[in-house]
Amino acid sequence: MKTLSVIFSLCLALSVNAQQTFIIENVRFFNGESVLENASVIIENGHISEVKNGKIDGNVRRIDGKNKTLIPALINAHVHAWMPDHLKEAASAGVLSVLDMAGFEMYQDVLRNYKDSTGYAKFYAAGYAATVPEGHGTQFGFPVPTITKPQEAKQFVKDRVNSNADYIKIILEPWMATLSIQTVSELIKEAHLNSKLAVIHISRLEDAKLVISNNADGLVHIWRDTPMDTQTLQTLSQEKSFFVIPTLLTTIRAHDHSTLEPENFMTKAQVLAEVKKLYDAGIPILAGTDPPNLDINYGTDLYEELKLLSEAGIPHIDVIKSATSTIATVFGLDDTGKLLEGHPAHMILLDGNPFDDINAISRIVTVWKYGYQVNNE
Repeated sequence: MKTLSVIFSLCLALSVNAQQTFIIENVRFFNGESVLENASVIIENGHISEVKNGKIDGNVRRIDGKNKTLIPALINAHVHAWMPDHLKEAASAGVLSVLDMAGFEMYQDVLRNYKDSTGYAKFYAAGYAATVPEGHGTQFGFPVPTITKPQEAKQFVKDRVNSNADYIKIILEPWMATLSIQTVSELIKEAHLNSKLAVIHISRLEDAKLVISNNADGLVHIWRDTPMDTQTLQTLSQEKSFFVIPTLLTTIRAHDHSTLEPENFMTKAQVLAEVKKLYDAGIPILAGTDPPNLDINYGTDLYEELKLLSEAGIPHIDVIKSATSTIATVFGLDDTGKLLEGHPAHMILLDGNPFDDINAISRIVTVWKYGYQVNNE
């Protein structure tokens, strides 16, 4: 099985490296940090070899980028995937990397094998999430390991590391049986001892404050129950370094589908205001959608998440960063999220200017992975 996996990966790599050189010219170019108007970009052997303001000479195939924008391929910072078709659906929408936030470890190495395949998104994963017996994450019909006390944190994290987890996911969900804050704190400590980010599922403000105070690296949802006061946010942002994946599309749909009374949740306007407060406080905001929950898909629904971030009042350039360079920086993804000379050509050509009109994010002309065109029919 291992030999077949190696052969499969080598074949994919060979197909990627056999691409011809081409130039995209007259294009608005976003490298993940800043915008260059009227740029030319040359792609060789699946990588960006040169970016220049103006024309690049050479007798190679050219693509006219007039009235178009070239951006890094998108990243979805919160998914649950277990089938190659999920990665294919993502890639067809220009989402060429996904971060799985708890799933089936037995399938995850298989999905990682698609990392160099043109038609599929790259796959990063937490492995199994830390939860308690009958806690959130145990209700989906497949067996998962559970943890009940702080002393078990070391072995739980060790098992995830041995299963090639890219980060450690921890669940603190008060609507079901859940971990104690002491156990959560110990899991965070063990994650850091193993050089892994500790990301926490929360739904309540009080839990968010507790895990941030205990050095959580990030929240994979925003709290839904009540706004955070400005002084608390200011104190946390000054004393701790953390990021938030608001999963706005999920949060808003969960509100609409909940059997709880409306007063148990913030309104959409309040949730969007919380995101803007976080952004204004300098907290990194990452875009993620949490599919397949609430019928959210792995591809085009990320555009809807970006539109909600725009609606919250985040400038469009930072909205696009939230699904590209910000995720890459936070999670240490060195070969995606940015378009720099020497980097792989994972990129999207858009019709229009998403910095003026965020709806242009969905007007995809072409998606490339390693400089090879993704079939997005």
